[in-house]
Amino acid sequence: MVHIVGAGPGAPDLITVRGKELLEKADVIIYAGSLVNPALLDYKKADCAVYDSAKMTLEEVIEVVVQAESGGKMTVRLHTGDPCIYGAIREQMDELDHRGISYEICPGVSSFCGAASAMKMEYTLPEVTQSVIITRMAGRTPVPERESIASFAAHGATMVIFLSTGMLKELSNELIRGGYSPETPAAICYKATWPEEKTVVCTVSTLEECAQREQIRKTALILVGDAVSQSNYSRSLLYDPSFTTEFRKGTGETV
Repeated sequence: MVHIVGAGPGAPDLITVRGKELLEKADVIIYAGSLVNPALLDYKKADCAVYDSAKMTLEEVIEVVVQAESGGKMTVRLHTGDPCIYGAIREQMDELDHRGISYEICPGVSSFCGAASAMKMEYTLPEVTQSVIITRMAGRTPVPERESIASFAAHGATMVIFLSTGMLKELSNELIRGGYSPETPAAICYKATWPEEKTVVCTVSTLEECAQREQIRKTALILVGDAVSQSNYSRSLLYDPSFTTEFRKGTGETV
C-alpha cells in the first residue's frame, strides 16, 4: 500500500494525526525534500528507508515504490501542504493504477492556510470578498491563457499566488493590468509556520521592493486583495442578534 500524505505547511505538529501515524508505520518514505520540513522525518521508525524526491524523476520514484511493494512494505509519499495543490500526484496515481498498486490519500493543511494563520487574517471578509483564487504565475512551466494573473485580478477577489516569488515585478504588472490598483494591500508570507517564518505587508506595486529588502527569494506565498488589510468589513450575519438561523431566532432588528 502507498499512502500519499500531506505534510502540512511546515511546522511538524501541523501534520494531521493520521499523517503522523502513517509516518510512524512507514517502511519507506519518499519526501519532497525541497519543500517538506525534514523535522517531520523524526516521526519515522529506525529502520525506515528515506528517499528525497527533489533529486528524483517520476520514474525513479515509481521504481522505489515498486521495489517496496515487491517486498510487502508500506510506502509514504510525503508531499508539502495538501498534495492536491501543485502536488503533481495525478501522474503518480496513474502510474500506480497502471501497475495495480493500491494507494490512498491523506489530506494535509495547505500552506495557504498556514499563511492566513501567520497573518492573523480571514480571506473571506463579509462585504469585502467571499472568494479565494489560488493560482501561480506562468514561468518555466506554462499556465493556460484563460487562467492568467490579469484575468483573475479582474475579479477583485482575494488571491493567493504560489510559486511566483522570483517574478514579483512581472506579477505586480499583471495584477495592475488586470484591475488591482497599485495601492491594493498585499503580503509576502515566507515559510509560514516554520521557525524562520516571516511576513511582510506591502502593496501590489511594492512586492518586488519589499521582497528584495527582506531578502526573500523563494518559498513564499503572495497574498493580494482588500482582505489583507482586515478593515472595512461588515459583521457576519450568522452571529448578528437580528438574524434568524436554523438554531436561533433573531430579534429582527439590525444592529
